[in-house]
Amino acid sequence: MDNRLEEIAENYDIMKIGLDDKFRFHCTMCGRCCRDRHDILLSPYDLFRIAVGLDMKPLEVCKRYCHVYVGEASRIPIVRLLPVGVDERCPFLRGNRCSVNSFKPNVCALFPLGRAMCYSADSTEQNQCDYILQPVNCGDKRKTYTVREWLAGANIPVEDPIFLGWHRLIADLSSRMLALEKVSDLKFMAKVVEVVFNKLYLSYDLTKGFEGQFNKASKKIIKKMDDFFAAAKKGLGGKSE
Repeated sequence: MDNRLEEIAENYDIMKIGLDDKFRFHCTMCGRCCRDRHDILLSPYDLFRIAVGLDMKPLEVCKRYCHVYVGEASRIPIVRLLPVGVDERCPFLRGNRCSVNSFKPNVCALFPLGRAMCYSADSTEQNQCDYILQPVNCGDKRKTYTVREWLAGANIPVEDPIFLGWHRLIADLSSRMLALEKVSDLKFMAKVVEVVFNKLYLSYDLTKGFEGQFNKASKKIIKKMDDFFAAAKKGLGGKSE
């Protein structure tokens, strides 16, 4: 686990902050938050917005700026920005400025805040979005905001349907991937990962809105996973009973 993510996991309850709680932060454009970064993960929406902003196909963005791998715990395809240079900076950092500032990933727009989906013990439907205030070694404290105000400034809705839908899909898809791995061999799973990656991240019309396309893609992916599982149970997954 990345050191930054490990620190957050260990101090999660201490870092939590409410929507109307105040914090002090002002970006001085020093670029520190964009250096030594291995943890900038892109959701399909992030990738979609970057592709539109750069007038590139999502696959071209992945090949040029990203690393795609299978999550160790989730077992789903993960896309992260690939650091460059000796200071391992974000590939979109130019000098100390973000070259994709108007369509940067939501995790960057939220900084120094972070957010995570929390599920109740008895249901994945009863969930909430938690916010945390990350420890930072950049900027200054000349301005005060509530979390709600910071979200508004970043054009991120409090009730963000795309974020909620994405994390619900992660939970649903991950459970299916883990189940499928138990009845499939590596070759079959490689095919599954490729199909999921293409449908999850790449199969969008960039001239149309994202949310509707994502909702349709989510249903198709879950249906495809169920088809894969049925095929594997029939002995077509390469692993014998």
